[in-house]
Amino acid sequence: MLDDSPLANHTHARGDFRLCPGGVEWSAEQETLRVQAWGADGIRVRSRLAGPVLDDLPGALVDPVPTTPEVEVGPAGARIVNGAVTVELSPTGRLTFRRTADGTELLAEQDAHFWWPGPRLRTSHGNGYHRIEQRFRAYDDERFFGLGQHQHGLLDQKGVVVDLVQRNSEVTIPFLLSSRGYGLLWNSPAIGRVELAANGTRWVADCARQIDYWVTAGRPADVLCRYADATGHAPEFPRWAAGFWQCKLRYRSQEELLEVAREYHRRGIQLSVIVCDFFHWTHLGDWRFDPEEWPDPAAAVKELASYGTRLMVSVWPSVSPLSENHAELERRGLFIGTEFGPTAHADWPDKGIDTTVQVAFYDATNPEAREFVWSRLADNYLALGVESWWADACEPELKPACPANLRYHVGPGLEVGNVYPRENARTFYEGMVETGRTDVVTLNRSAWAGSQRYGAALWSGDIGTDFATLRSQIAAGLNVAVSGIPWWNTDIGGFHGGDPTSPEYREVMVRWFQFGTFSPIMRLHGFREPAMEFSPQITGGPNELWSYGERAFEIMASYVRLRERITPYLLEQMAVTHRDGLPVMRPLFVDFPDDEQAWTVDDAYLFGRDLLVAPVLEAGARTRTVYLPSGALWCDAWTGTAYPGGATVT
Repeated sequence: MLDDSPLANHTHARGDFRLCPGGVEWSAEQETLRVQAWGADGIRVRSRLAGPVLDDLPGALVDPVPTTPEVEVGPAGARIVNGAVTVELSPTGRLTFRRTADGTELLAEQDAHFWWPGPRLRTSHGNGYHRIEQRFRAYDDERFFGLGQHQHGLLDQKGVVVDLVQRNSEVTIPFLLSSRGYGLLWNSPAIGRVELAANGTRWVADCARQIDYWVTAGRPADVLCRYADATGHAPEFPRWAAGFWQCKLRYRSQEELLEVAREYHRRGIQLSVIVCDFFHWTHLGDWRFDPEEWPDPAAAVKELASYGTRLMVSVWPSVSPLSENHAELERRGLFIGTEFGPTAHADWPDKGIDTTVQVAFYDATNPEAREFVWSRLADNYLALGVESWWADACEPELKPACPANLRYHVGPGLEVGNVYPRENARTFYEGMVETGRTDVVTLNRSAWAGSQRYGAALWSGDIGTDFATLRSQIAAGLNVAVSGIPWWNTDIGGFHGGDPTSPEYREVMVRWFQFGTFSPIMRLHGFREPAMEFSPQITGGPNELWSYGERAFEIMASYVRLRERITPYLLEQMAVTHRDGLPVMRPLFVDFPDDEQAWTVDDAYLFGRDLLVAPVLEAGARTRTVYLPSGALWCDAWTGTAYPGGATVT
């Protein structure tokens, strides 16, 4: 049990205990703390001032699988045992989580000061809202993984401060996997931060009504599987999404895009997806093809299908005042609201006007708004045969970024803002499923906990185009996988720039393409040189395999064929992801947790249960060193040479 000394009793109020379904409630000094078993091997904790805990706030947890925990309440406090995790609640309201098998402390709350406050600190904003802090003890040997996608290049995030806010290339998913044998979900979409410091871990919500977090215990693979159970499993991964995707910024017309697909077909390179990027529309928020540029989209879809290729269209959640849908969305209150000023969230160029316009974003947290947007997508795209969706700018991309000024259907911007990209993905998923289509994959620039259950694939946003950026994507992708999003990719070659005629950039492209071959989704994209002024006429430089010279083309074409050869294996591993929640791309320690060195490798990864991938991440390199985890015999896929595990080879 936690400290029950006379000093503790004097300093902090002893609370009252009462049983609740699957656990206990403790109350003292206007605080209600509910601790419950939540799914297999899981514990959910909620705390609120001046009222009962709330059940209807937006969060990530799905309805739990029923369990039969052991619940004990006595003079020394309360104890809940739920499978692999045990939680102890002291009479003064302090929580300690332990491994059930041996009683080892996994995680414990930590007071900010011996006198006041305790581990849960609130600063009132009024009307039941607070700035909230939740503190936990620090452990010298602890490593942290997850937290979504960030560009700091670190796999282990001990010592890092991470803002909990959605930005282009910075994706907030508030889940941590600890090397101590537990996982923790901060079950709040509030804007805030997490501090993984040497003197303690602190979660902060800038403005919220209650604390809500979930803890599970086990080995890394067990934690990831339980987390998928708690937040939802990804659907089955469709065969069409497993191949090579072609994209650039942007194909300006139906004929230009089709000619690229025809050239791939002439060259015998199988193209699974080709993407129609932004500004293909009449006006932003019309969600329809511009007939001047796309005179017969249905015919384009049909021709592409004859090559075994799908057309994916870019769908932005923003709406220009010039759009045919703006007036109705505004009249029905289906935009994200504002506390101050007009209902406008960013400036953006649009067709038919020389200046930017002030656009609004539809409120994806509102079911009525999701239904309206889907109705437009169904009429203007789905009816023409388009069934694949690129959900771009879905953070949403605000200018200026001021979440405190936003008012969503499900709550104030500071309390719920991070959930938007998940609900945007939900628009496409539920719309497709209602029409009987179940092979849903949306390409998203942002995500939140639970996005995977709506068929959301994440990409790493608008990033650089050099080897340093490529290297940082390894850690970004692995932390995304740990965060519960198994479908992930980068813009192969990076986004911002890259000259296809440059020998130096061609090397970056080839190495990135090799990495992309062994990513969950293999997609070429980027804003290549020569650059253009940003406007509805923008296109960017060439970005097809043949754009990089004959030698690079031969190499990349061979890797497209390699991707085709490993696709059956990839689909087998994706079936495991769907069933168990174990991501295809994952850190070495997930499969080899007893190998201490496996926890430190941040430049290689497992791709399913049988493949270890070590990308080349330096210019001019023709060799690299690779650590092979102990407990397995490893075979070089290129030479057939066998190596024992537990060794570093070159």
